[in-house]
Amino acid sequence: MAGKPPYYAGIDVGGTNIKAGVVDCEGTPLGKVSVPTEAIKGPDSGVANIKLALKLALKQAGLKTGDLVGAGLATPGTMDIPGGMLLEPPNLPGWNYYPIRQKTEEAIGVPTVLQNDANAAAYGEFWAGAAKEAHSLVFWTLGTGIGCGIIIGDLIIEGQHSHGAECGHIIVQMDDGRQLGGTGQYGTLEAYCGTKAVVRRCEEVLATGRASILTEWIQAGQVLTPKLMSAAAEQGDQVADDVIMETARYMGVGTVTMLHTIDPDMVVFGGAMTFGADSTEVGRRFLQEIRNEVKKRAFPIPYAKTILKYASLHNDAGFIGAAGCAKLKFKP
Repeated sequence: MAGKPPYYAGIDVGGTNIKAGVVDCEGTPLGKVSVPTEAIKGPDSGVANIKLALKLALKQAGLKTGDLVGAGLATPGTMDIPGGMLLEPPNLPGWNYYPIRQKTEEAIGVPTVLQNDANAAAYGEFWAGAAKEAHSLVFWTLGTGIGCGIIIGDLIIEGQHSHGAECGHIIVQMDDGRQLGGTGQYGTLEAYCGTKAVVRRCEEVLATGRASILTEWIQAGQVLTPKLMSAAAEQGDQVADDVIMETARYMGVGTVTMLHTIDPDMVVFGGAMTFGADSTEVGRRFLQEIRNEVKKRAFPIPYAKTILKYASLHNDAGFIGAAGCAKLKFKP
C-alpha cells in the first residue's frame, strides 16, 4: 500500500468519459482510470459506470473500499450542490433532476460529496498542482465552455444557489455581442473564447478571402479546430495566429474582472484549449498576450503581484480536486 493515509476517491464525470482515481492525503494519485460515461443510457447506467471506475481505480491502487474515508464527485452543472442534485446539465442530457450524490453514495458504499467540475479542477490545482503555494486562486478551464473556479483559503466559492464562479458568462461585449448558443446570452466571455466560438471567428476571417494554410488543410479534408489552428500558427500562419491572440486578449479582459473582484494570489489557465501551453511557442505567446492585456487594463498593484500561469495537473485536476473536496468534507 503506497502513499500516506488517509485515502480519498475522486470521480470526475464528463459527457464522454468518467475519470476516477484514488489519492493519498497529499493529493498524490495512487490509481486512476477512465471509462466511458455512456450518458445516453441515462443516469442510473452512469452511476453503474461510476461504480465500475472506482472499483478499477481501487484495484490499481491496491486498496479496498473500506480504506477510503470519503469520495468526491465532480459533475458538470447545473446543480444543487448542497442537495446533491443535478438540475439540467447540458453535457448530460436526460440526467435532469437526478439525486446523483445519493445514488453514487449508495452504489459505492462511501460517504460522497458533490461538486461542480470546474470548482473541483480548481481545487485540484490549489491543493496539489500549480497553485499549491497560493492562498487564493482563480482557475480558468478553456474548452467547449469557459469554466471557472475560485478558491479562497480552503473555501470553494459555490454561491448561494450553487452558481458561484460561473465566470465564463461574464459580459465582455455589451453592445452587438456574439450570442452563446443554447443560452440566449449575448456578449459573454464563452461566446468569444469557447472552442466553437474560436472556430466560428476563424471561419469568418477565412471567408473574407485572407490567405491561410488552414484553407488548404480544410479543402484536403481536415476539420477546423483550435488544435489545427495552433499547428498552423506554429508554421507562421497569420490568420490562425491573429485569432488565437485575439482569444488571449478576450481572456485577458475576463481575467482583469477577476483581479478586480477577487484580488487573488494566482490565476491559472487549463483545459483542452491552451494551444500547447508552455510546451509550444504559440502557447507561451498566448499566455503572454493575456498578461499584456491584463497589464493594459488592470490596477497596477494587482497586475504586478498576481501570478498568471498554466495549470500543471492537466486531465487529472478534476478527480484530484474532487478527492480534495472529500478531504475537506470528511476529515477523519
